[in-house]
Amino acid sequence: MTDDRQQDTRARLTSSRRRLLAAAALAPITAGVPARAHALSAGPTSRALVAPVMTKLTDWADVGKSLGRPGDMKRFMYHTGLPRRDLRVYSHGILIDPALALGTHVSFVRYADHSTLLMGDAVVTERELQHFCDVLQEHGIMQTAIHKHLLAHEPDVWWVHLHAHGHDPVAVARGLRAAFACTGTPPAVPAAPPRPVDLDTTAIDAAMGVRGSADGKIYKSVYVRRETVADGHMALPPGLGSTTSVNFQPLGGGRAALSGDLVMIAGEVQPALTALRRGGVELVEVHHHNLTDEPRLFFVHYWAVGDAVRLAKAVRRAVDVTNVVPMPGGAG
Repeated sequence: MTDDRQQDTRARLTSSRRRLLAAAALAPITAGVPARAHALSAGPTSRALVAPVMTKLTDWADVGKSLGRPGDMKRFMYHTGLPRRDLRVYSHGILIDPALALGTHVSFVRYADHSTLLMGDAVVTERELQHFCDVLQEHGIMQTAIHKHLLAHEPDVWWVHLHAHGHDPVAVARGLRAAFACTGTPPAVPAAPPRPVDLDTTAIDAAMGVRGSADGKIYKSVYVRRETVADGHMALPPGLGSTTSVNFQPLGGGRAALSGDLVMIAGEVQPALTALRRGGVELVEVHHHNLTDEPRLFFVHYWAVGDAVRLAKAVRRAVDVTNVVPMPGGAG
């Protein structure tokens, strides 16, 4: 009798445990949230994060020399832009301005523990892609995403996200230089003085709720996540790896080609995608940019052609379902 009672007790406990596990698994779904959304979207854990530190342009002289390209400072980041001006890329018959969607860029950030983080996004042709990745791997530079920003484009172009962390940024810069040397990425040229963009930028700013900025012929509106974003044990400065970018290329008559990406946590993905489609914006890709970010971030790349102000209002509705604020200091 004792054995029978023990078996009965174990059976009741097992049944009760299963009911609790099932209820826990179903709770997010019954609340209208994907089952894993809470796990994917949790903020940084309670462990102490290493903070970025401010640096000066002169602090990066050796990195710039090794990279072979001049850089500039964007708040905490030593940033180098390498737009693919050598490529003539068409999407749906529209010649893509390099500043709209063909802008290779790399950023270095110094941390309080004296380590350095590299993040970047490289534009390469399909013919260049595999060798480019091979060279990066030879120099210990990770590829954290390989994906598309544009629909139906010629020639075939891919975007590769780059990541490295250590105490020798000069070695990382040398690796980047070797990889870029395997592509047609052209030398840097001095930045041209700002020119008026052929769009109603006042109306775009009003629609987007952020003051945009010109990048050549392109007008850009940029937002950053409100919460602290971590990459592993490092706190990312605003604007590094977690921005929403809305880019307008004038086509004349108030019309524009629109390209960019929204940064989202898991619970924001479906509302943002729905808002974009209801606004007539085409979806290109949903993916990650990083491997160890907290909260877990997703990015949707999108495309549209039409009246620039109408498109700005459509994208703003998608932006508004995400937890972002205007980039400090504007989009520059």
